[in-house]
Amino acid sequence: MSLLSSLPTREVAGITIPDTALVNKTIAYVRDQVDDFTYNHVMRSFLFAITFVPIVTASAPDYPIDYEVIAISTLLHDLAWAVSSDKCTPDKRFEVDSANAARAFLVTETGNDASWPNHRVQVVWDAIALHTTNSIAMHKQPEVMLAHIGISADFIGPNIIPGGNGPLTPEMFNDAVSLFPRQNFKEGVRDLMCDLCKTKPQTTYDNFVGEYGDKYVEGYDRTGKKVIDFLETAI
Repeated sequence: MSLLSSLPTREVAGITIPDTALVNKTIAYVRDQVDDFTYNHVMRSFLFAITFVPIVTASAPDYPIDYEVIAISTLLHDLAWAVSSDKCTPDKRFEVDSANAARAFLVTETGNDASWPNHRVQVVWDAIALHTTNSIAMHKQPEVMLAHIGISADFIGPNIIPGGNGPLTPEMFNDAVSLFPRQNFKEGVRDLMCDLCKTKPQTTYDNFVGEYGDKYVEGYDRTGKKVIDFLETAI
């Protein structure tokens, strides 16, 4: 069940998105917090996540999709992937730092708003913390799944659905990219991940970020630091 019809909306790159006060505050906030590269990525991710709603809800047509949760999750999901960000801590994965920063933003902006109970905030936190973990995100709430799919679509493109028959068409993808350019996206992501490996390597040993360290960062070494190394020693 789509609740988008109950919200104010507007079109961006031909995609109808929620146009609520909170979504617009979130866009303004992330615009203030991150550079152009990250802002463009999260805006594209937001647009793409919305397009996949029909696919995710096909098996549960009566589920009331929370479009504000999708918007806020995708918009704030990378607040801390840059080591220069004041949201980046020395001891947490960037996904957790970003989720914590998003939660702090929501607590400040929604206050005692009864329409934002704790469980909505928790879904935003989960969506951001799990957005790089396909094997878990795709088994969580539809909003978590949609955030993950939208973010992934920005990396993979319209062919994220095998056969290219998904709702995100090449034309829609290109329109979003025209509005929010990719700016050497592959190289930019590589630089960000390598910075994490250099700056706080202990947060990268058990996730995909460490693969960038293995391939590109001189002196980076996960030997003895993987989960299996701990378990083989501890058991």
